[in-house]
Amino acid sequence: AGHNRILLAAPRCYYAGVDLAVVVVVKALDRYGAPVYVRKQIVHNIHVVRTLEAAGAIFVDDVDEVPVGARVVFSAHGVSPAVVAGAAERELDTIDATCPLVTKVHREAVRFAKQDATILLIGHAGHEEVEGTMGHAPERTILVQSPDEVDAIDLAALGLDADGPLVWLSQTTLSVDETMETVRRLREKFPTLQDPPSDDICYATQNRQVAIKKVAENAQLVIVVGSQNSSNTMRLVDVALEYGADAAYRVDYAHEIKQEWLDGVASGGVTSGASVPEVLVREVLASLAEAGYSEVEEVVTADEDLMFSLPKELRVSADGTPDERGLGGRRRLDWQREA
Repeated sequence: AGHNRILLAAPRCYYAGVDLAVVVVVKALDRYGAPVYVRKQIVHNIHVVRTLEAAGAIFVDDVDEVPVGARVVFSAHGVSPAVVAGAAERELDTIDATCPLVTKVHREAVRFAKQDATILLIGHAGHEEVEGTMGHAPERTILVQSPDEVDAIDLAALGLDADGPLVWLSQTTLSVDETMETVRRLREKFPTLQDPPSDDICYATQNRQVAIKKVAENAQLVIVVGSQNSSNTMRLVDVALEYGADAAYRVDYAHEIKQEWLDGVASGGVTSGASVPEVLVREVLASLAEAGYSEVEEVVTADEDLMFSLPKELRVSADGTPDERGLGGRRRLDWQREA
């Protein structure tokens, strides 16, 4: 079984925005003690959520479930102004863990709405990030979920100025290829369509898709570690199949890998979504090694060294000294290996 090898995509796992959000909850628990309420899943990963729950985080669907005057963290996916207003009404102490890349899209939406532009937002209905972005300019934003929806867009019927300025924005965790195809069709239909000042798709989402394309060319089977509700994880499965893998499966944990997936596979690939702790990938690699895939070759297509600073509430220690953001929070997530 010497030729059985695994191509391990890099980058994979956490990136700065997810790391920041998780560290915010860990630090808030350290600073204020449990419970700390979190609106929605802090990041879309079941292991991270269970681990933080065990440490005293309480996840709620909306701010009206948080006791009046309590502390609440807004998740990495961002919130609409209506949610911020709802938290203020309940006198909640808020800590915003929105990924700065999502905040950038929110600011673009506000700016374009002020210019009376119509915003075509490419994204998935019901995703927290899309709800947050649309909430910043609800009367000016139209959601476009796929290239096939473009033909049906009728601005006049929606009461929008068909001759006015038009701009596209996107959810940060989409398939780069599919988004560009949607933009191409939008531009065919609306030749005056403007681009956002810079690409909205998160660099981490793009990097993980580039890496899995390279892996998929040489892998019969690709295993993507990540959760069902993680948009960027689900896109990695699609991209792997599109770029040459015979099969691609998503798992949350190593024990979900089925022996029949491995039958006849000499070369496999492994990657993970952007909200997955590395420990889960290590467990998948260990499980594959037991199945005879002990040779692991890393396929590196980018190097990520960006870090985001903590929200101002957490930058100072309880005693008033500046709290330099280290990587302590990331290591802390190994407290509970088993979820």
